[in-house]
Amino acid sequence: MVGESMIRDIKLAGSGQQKLSWVRNFMPVLNRIRDDYEREKPFAGYKVAICLHLEAKTGYLAMVLKAGGADVTVTASNPLSTQDDVVAALVENGIRAYARHGADEKEYRRHHHETLRHKPNLIIDDGGDLLSLLHTDYAEDISGVIGGCEETTTGLIRLRAMEKENVLKVPVYAVNDAAMKHLFDNRYGTGQSVWDGIMNTTNLIIAGKNVVVSGYGWCGKGVALRAKGLGARVIVTEIDPIKANEALLDGFEAMTMSEAAPRGDIFVTVTGNKDVINKKHLEVMKDGAVLSNAGHFDVEISKPALCECAVSVRKIKPNIEEFVMSDGRKIFLLAEGRLVNLASGNGHPVEIMDLSFAIQALSLFHLLKNRNDIRPGVIPVPKEIDRMVAGLRLEALGRKIDSLTDTQDEYLRNWS
Repeated sequence: MVGESMIRDIKLAGSGQQKLSWVRNFMPVLNRIRDDYEREKPFAGYKVAICLHLEAKTGYLAMVLKAGGADVTVTASNPLSTQDDVVAALVENGIRAYARHGADEKEYRRHHHETLRHKPNLIIDDGGDLLSLLHTDYAEDISGVIGGCEETTTGLIRLRAMEKENVLKVPVYAVNDAAMKHLFDNRYGTGQSVWDGIMNTTNLIIAGKNVVVSGYGWCGKGVALRAKGLGARVIVTEIDPIKANEALLDGFEAMTMSEAAPRGDIFVTVTGNKDVINKKHLEVMKDGAVLSNAGHFDVEISKPALCECAVSVRKIKPNIEEFVMSDGRKIFLLAEGRLVNLASGNGHPVEIMDLSFAIQALSLFHLLKNRNDIRPGVIPVPKEIDRMVAGLRLEALGRKIDSLTDTQDEYLRNWS
């Protein structure tokens, strides 16, 4: 306990400060936004709660909002992705924090409760954890919440279910659906960081192996593309016939998980759903199969089914559990079935998160500025925010693109 914060150890802050300094060098879009916010203080007098993976890129987003005048509280969206030194550095910089790497379920939930007890006006969420808790245990505080932003596909599924049942009482910007988020973060960020996590944890070669990617959304596309680049033979499992056809035309095999289970060497789930890999699949997998998840929650690979099928379970190295089946086969689970790219790695590349977090920072300001005109519900990020982030990125890279001439513009606008 440090002041109001609940963290592991404030003495770790020095290492965290170094990490924050490193990522700042490669986040030019957020740096530009920070300059504006530091000068204008648009969040002065407002409380912001952030529930994201607490590592250096997230830490810098929190510092940008604080520079804009916000009273910032951070908490973790996944206990295994929390970097204690970064959290300590944030506290040292005047940001309230409730997070600790490896927190158990009870402590993890308590951190979320403590965050909401500060009655935030604006929320940045990952997986819908804070927003769903707000609508249940803290419903009396909803009137003070201007709105929020949701980072993930999983969170938007959850929030849209709330909206459909008419229980979502605040506006939430669908940051995950913004072009400058999902086209880059989900595809290139997940694609690289998943294989960073798997390879760093297992020290296995990917070339020549059968990789099964479950789910062919933008995250699945990125994971499959990088696996192919590493020399793997890629199988895609899907429930959507359109996406299955897309996978086929991208050069991958498409089949059911039951067909893929006995063939796969490495499995990566990215669906946002539960029990994608279940008992019937585990019973036919190869000896030595490696299971990993890159979806938000640790439910895509059925851990209860793994425990039921296994005659012994042991941790054989950090982030690898060995499950021995009754017939002697060994199946390996990475990172407890949690996000392999964060629990076993450093998450998405810095330059990618510069784009995603720029969308977050600008969306939060747009929500604040237009709070009287935005209805409750899941709201698309305004296109001008996407275009602003794209333009700032090109500017940072020193790249220029063409613009329409007056004649070309007239041609496109004239229906005849």
